[in-house]
Amino acid sequence: MLHTVDLLVIIAYLAATAWLGLKLSGRQSGLRDYFLGGRNLPWWAVCLSVVATETSALTVVGIPVMSFLGDISYLQVAIGYIIGRVIVAFFMLPRYYDGEMVTAYAYLGKRFGQSTQTTAGITFLVTRLMADGVRVLAAAIPLKLILDGMGIETNYFTIIVVLAVVTILYTFIGGIKAVVWVDVAQMFLYVLGGVLTIVVVSATTGGGWFTDAAEAGKLSMFVFSGNPISDASSFVPSLVGGAVFAMASHGADQLVVQRLLACRTKVEAQKALIWSGVVVFVQFAVFLVVGLALWGYYEQQTPAQLGLTRDDEIFPLFIIEGLPQGVSGLLLAGILAAAMSTLSSSLSALSSSTVTDVYGRLKKSPVTDAQGLRVGRWATIGWGLAFIVPAAFFRSDEGSIVILALGIAGITYGGLLGAFVFGIVNKRADAVDANVAFVVAVAVNAFFFVMEKFVTGEVWVAWQWYPLLGVLVTFAVGGLLSLRHPAAAVAARDRETVR
Repeated sequence: MLHTVDLLVIIAYLAATAWLGLKLSGRQSGLRDYFLGGRNLPWWAVCLSVVATETSALTVVGIPVMSFLGDISYLQVAIGYIIGRVIVAFFMLPRYYDGEMVTAYAYLGKRFGQSTQTTAGITFLVTRLMADGVRVLAAAIPLKLILDGMGIETNYFTIIVVLAVVTILYTFIGGIKAVVWVDVAQMFLYVLGGVLTIVVVSATTGGGWFTDAAEAGKLSMFVFSGNPISDASSFVPSLVGGAVFAMASHGADQLVVQRLLACRTKVEAQKALIWSGVVVFVQFAVFLVVGLALWGYYEQQTPAQLGLTRDDEIFPLFIIEGLPQGVSGLLLAGILAAAMSTLSSSLSALSSSTVTDVYGRLKKSPVTDAQGLRVGRWATIGWGLAFIVPAAFFRSDEGSIVILALGIAGITYGGLLGAFVFGIVNKRADAVDANVAFVVAVAVNAFFFVMEKFVTGEVWVAWQWYPLLGVLVTFAVGGLLSLRHPAAAVAARDRETVR
């Protein structure tokens, strides 16, 4: 049970975080300020914001249980993430800085036309809504344990509603600049919390947990056995799939691209992107070691034996029971605030895509700064409320919350990445080719996801393969459709585009 000092720390820290975000946000006078921070943010802040945005509460709550129940082989994915980021930095990122683009999907509009940009934008909105609904759930898990420990009866749905409303208010006022700087503060806090957890467990148990973990084979990082298609823990899908997944998430997902476009220059954006991969690797390693430490602390008991209803509750349980007074409150406050800052990042990305890729494409007259800012803020409110539905829907899922979120995002990542690369490589294709290929790629991945989660319960294709599978389907379908266009017609179209 939490003590009074812990509750005071949580309240004070959340208030300080809100104040910091609003203090650093500045006046939002238009779309460039609200969605890109005036393109004047330092690369290192953007780097840390990217890390906090893509992992935050999911990392703190979900990754320790992976090593608690298994080993540290999830680091194979982190290596792939670094490779994928390097490719994006030099292959895709320069195209986003070719002009004043606000979203990732503006490039598709430039290459294929309005219909493709709108299609990609709408698909991003739907998938991001589902994936970030899981993020809301991740934030609700530690909060429910807090309230249960205080003897307050509650449920995930009520907590989800409260978190969504608080996040809406925060993002509505601050814009992307506030979100980035709060992300920086939160990342330092929850990583420090992970390190403190390792120190406390080592001091309590004498450090024998590390030797026990090594003897139990839990320090295995590389796994070369298993089916490379369906076994998500094996080396090939982790490395190759992780690289392609990072290419999609950091090259075709507005949630990350929006931050990179807020850098001062292309070179600074490349530095932010590549270094974020290194930081993610270190961060994953910290929280996987946390899981090993907790495995030793709880004497190798399973979450069920500890009376938990979800595997992902294991680290929040230790925060409440095992950390000193004040430290528990500080780390829980960091988890909640980091989760809300991540959600506010999603709201900012969703609203920017709504304004630029949907509203701006469907509106007959040009969108003014005042109109875009107004629509963007209303979109922030709408998407924040919409988060409640998928978060409530997935609350009963018993699998890893990290894998669930990544699997949902992977459904469309392959189609989005495929459309980008396809547009760059295939000069013959037009909007119809790209749109049809994109839809087919998303449908193929959705089929495997639905079969696994709701029909057979068996993994036919590991989640790491979703992006690569989508890319291959996009190239195959789009390439075949592009053969319809005679070379002469393609050359004429290119000459018209130049004019």
